[in-house]
Amino acid sequence: MSSSTSPMRGRMLRNHAFRALPALVAASSLLFAWEIYCRSSGISETTLPAPSQVLLQAWLNREALWANTVPTLRATLLGFSLSLVLAFLLSMAIDFSALMRRALFPIFIASQTLPLVAIAPLVVLWFGFGLLPKILLVALVTFFPMLVALAEGYASTEKEVEDLLASMGASRWKRFLLARLPSALPYFFAGLRISITYAVVAAIFAEYAGAARGLGIYMLNAKNNFRPDLVLAAVLVSSLLTLLLFSATWAVQRLAAPWIDSTSGRRP
Repeated sequence: MSSSTSPMRGRMLRNHAFRALPALVAASSLLFAWEIYCRSSGISETTLPAPSQVLLQAWLNREALWANTVPTLRATLLGFSLSLVLAFLLSMAIDFSALMRRALFPIFIASQTLPLVAIAPLVVLWFGFGLLPKILLVALVTFFPMLVALAEGYASTEKEVEDLLASMGASRWKRFLLARLPSALPYFFAGLRISITYAVVAAIFAEYAGAARGLGIYMLNAKNNFRPDLVLAAVLVSSLLTLLLFSATWAVQRLAAPWIDSTSGRRP
């Protein structure tokens, strides 16, 4: 068993590395061009620091960056967890009741038209400078893609499967668990990946509106001190954090729904 799975895992790793190669080449080329431009143009480091300078400052200020990453990560994970629970509960409500769908869906759509730059200071004003407003803002930004994905997934259930379960005496709840929810999983994980890319940005923006610590307030202080290298170092950390969380969604998908094709998000 182990002798057969080892070559298979090796092939999978090589395939993943081959898929990532074009992105790595493109990113490396962009960083190389950026570095060459900064070194050859004589542009001031206070205007545009070179990537090497950004990496150096990120290393030298690693303790401060880590201390400010932890609050951002906490707000991101708690807000996204709340968003996940809300998306599932609300999606089930609108799936079980057409009246609830007609009543709530316009409100959900309207919630996404609210400009974050305007609503964030108000949420901080209403709930203070603690963790709660960050959690609420992250949830507000991230729940809608998952909600829509789940609703579309439920609607994609094959009618014949539901009719068969109904003919066998399955209740509406049983049909939901056995047919509609499994059909929605590929859509859900697609929405999950979209939402997770917004989560860190929403947490950082909430910190801009009011916070004692976090990557958002770190960037704001660095900008006010005319340190674009530190701003970009914090941006680098937030980008890596987003990529880490995005990769975690693939791992969760492989564990929860291994039958979904990992490259397309569809059943093979």
